[in-house]
Amino acid sequence: MSEVRIRPARPADLDTVLAFWRTAAEGTSISDDRDGVERLVARDPGALLLAERGGEPAGTVIAGFDGWRCHLYRLAVHPEQRRQGIGSALLAAAEERFVRLGGRRGDAMVLVGNERAHHAWRAAGYAPEERWRRWVKPLTE
Repeated sequence: MSEVRIRPARPADLDTVLAFWRTAAEGTSISDDRDGVERLVARDPGALLLAERGGEPAGTVIAGFDGWRCHLYRLAVHPEQRRQGIGSALLAAAEERFVRLGGRRGDAMVLVGNERAHHAWRAAGYAPEERWRRWVKPLTE
């Protein structure tokens, strides 16, 4: 099998990333559209990391840093390429990015019902933080 290459996604990759998420990501987000991902990449060009194998998308993670906190979103690996170290490589790249930017702790958005993801995040050294609860208010309809 060919080697996995991890790089920041470019504007030209965005339609491919959105199509990839429909196949590989669990659930959908209000920001899963061209405009949302375009804003992300324009604002923070290094945040959306893309893993490629043989020139095709194999995985993604969003490693957003707001200057205070390190946030991880959209860790997704192609279903046919799971359990091959791609998710771990993406998280390592995200964590390296955070350290370079001065980040101290990463937090991840993980769906409560996604048991497979729970196992992957635990294996990577992450644990649920039971003292906090995410509060959400949609800003658009």
